[in-house]
Amino acid sequence: MHGPALVTWLLAALALASSGYCLVRLCGPAPSCAAQSGTGRRTGHRTEATEALMGIGMAGMALRPGVLWGWLFALLAAAQVFAALRRGSPALRAHRLHHGIGALAMTYMALAMADAPAHDHAHAHHGAPSGLPLLTGALLLYFGCYALWSGSRLLTTPHGAVVAAGDAGTTDGVSRACRLAMGVGMFAMLLSM
Repeated sequence: MHGPALVTWLLAALALASSGYCLVRLCGPAPSCAAQSGTGRRTGHRTEATEALMGIGMAGMALRPGVLWGWLFALLAAAQVFAALRRGSPALRAHRLHHGIGALAMTYMALAMADAPAHDHAHAHHGAPSGLPLLTGALLLYFGCYALWSGSRLLTTPHGAVVAAGDAGTTDGVSRACRLAMGVGMFAMLLSM
């Protein structure tokens, strides 16, 4: 990833923490996403596994970019888009589509970063973007809006009341915070291109 080393390591730590939480929830009883969407335990576990894979891949790609990540995320994107086209509740289909867009964005970033010319740090062109500016801008807009939306959901309950700081530690609140962290991480990775 282009950018300061501290930002890269913090992004990797954030992504690994989010994926670690998803892995812990994967080993537990029914994940909250299954309860929210009205689906079964098996579907909830698939969602948790996908989110864990996205976090591990995001951390790996931030620390060591390469084309291999692009191919892995392309496979994940195809699986998620195909799953979003199948039958299911609208919330579950939208969630799968979001994961598909995220995996496609990771594919795009992996291929764009691998295609960027490697400069040594003394002569690097800090203003030279990699990738397609219009596509990068569209993805920045999407993940920026997603981060704002998921952040606003983190602060409100289903009835519209603002959540107190101590009440945000519920399982559902932590899941939403992980999704917010991943959205902000995607935004940060796109900004560094």
